[in-house]
Amino acid sequence: MNVESKRQREKETVSFMIALYCRKKHGCKELCPECAALDAYARMRSDKCPFMETKTFCSNCKVHCYKPEMREKIREVMRFSGPRMLFYHPVMAIRHVVESRKEKKRLEKNT
Repeated sequence: MNVESKRQREKETVSFMIALYCRKKHGCKELCPECAALDAYARMRSDKCPFMETKTFCSNCKVHCYKPEMREKIREVMRFSGPRMLFYHPVMAIRHVVESRKEKKRLEKNT
């Protein structure tokens, strides 16, 4: 998978997780201002990531380029939405797991 498609998939997955979180936790059909700000921040961080070519996905990254308060918010979203993705978007959830594992194995082979 090339860097740009990997970056786009990462953004789609994170945005879906934030939307699911917002809908279930805040009762919003559209993103509330707090979740919209988190989504914009996550997309911006993904766009600027210098490690996209060599890392798996942000959820597996060891660099943690998010500001501490945003990192805590995204972790809360991931903990809540991750398991629920199987019910709301199973294809995306399984694709994310499979691609993450493939990428992790590829990186382990190269080190």
